[in-house]
Amino acid sequence: MTSLPPHESGPGEQQPHPNHDRGLEFDLSTMLSRRSLGLFLGAGGAAAALAACTPGGSSTAGQPSSSAATAAASASASPSAANSASATPSPTLTRAIAECGVEIPQETAGPFPGDGSNGPNVLEASGVVRKDITSSFGSASATAEGVPLTFTLTLLDNANGCTPMAGAAVYVWHCDRDGKYSMYDSSLSNENYLRGVQEADSNGQVTFTSIFPGAYSGRWPHIHFEVFESMNNATAAGQVLAVSQIALTQAACDDVYATAGYERSVTNMLRTTLQSDNVFGDDGGIYQLATMAGSAAEGYTAGLNVTI
Repeated sequence: MTSLPPHESGPGEQQPHPNHDRGLEFDLSTMLSRRSLGLFLGAGGAAAALAACTPGGSSTAGQPSSSAATAAASASASPSAANSASATPSPTLTRAIAECGVEIPQETAGPFPGDGSNGPNVLEASGVVRKDITSSFGSASATAEGVPLTFTLTLLDNANGCTPMAGAAVYVWHCDRDGKYSMYDSSLSNENYLRGVQEADSNGQVTFTSIFPGAYSGRWPHIHFEVFESMNNATAAGQVLAVSQIALTQAACDDVYATAGYERSVTNMLRTTLQSDNVFGDDGGIYQLATMAGSAAEGYTAGLNVTI
């Protein structure tokens, strides 16, 4: 695995706390006994998917379409059961396959990953497998406030002809609208919102429901993610396939940050550009900039093709 750059700087003073709860393996103990994992597209399947779909939208303004959006409607629903249904190939998948070839840049997980590499490990907590990451789970109860954001990652295996990575696992996390990370900020050490894990469906897609993150000093607005070969490997050392970040578009950020609750982000955005950001600055985030659509009033959708 490619070595990662040093941790990024973070927002304010952060205080890690000890590991807690039971674990991702507990969530999977019943999930994996009821289903088997497999790749979606063989030679005939790829042809059928491409024949059935027409590429839609541009890479900068099209709204992501995802069969994973119909998966687990709430944290209480079984993500495995929802994802086990056969997914219908979408224009997003067809476009992703057509654009496949450049692998996602490997980036730092930052100082607040919550994956056990720097303090607490949310992957050990029962309840972390979920689509809606807006609220904390387990013994925690806080809900992150902000403009709604639904984002989809489409995972493609570059070494195998850009086939969708069905059955891969994705862990995502990001800051709240005040630029604070749950589990680390002193005021949120007992909360775990804006963190979650999902299994990719047969289109290689995962969709998370969240809130639009704020901008904190020194960083362009972003979402962190880690990709694992499978749900079983999500907690296994050395099994991470990719660590990267999603960059949000300036137009969407400017729109959202003009609303109540995001006042801190306005000033922070003025101090940072994609080119000056210490993660995206080497290439301006060209391979990590999300496709976004929506409005601050109605909420935003975002999508990113992740070639591994």
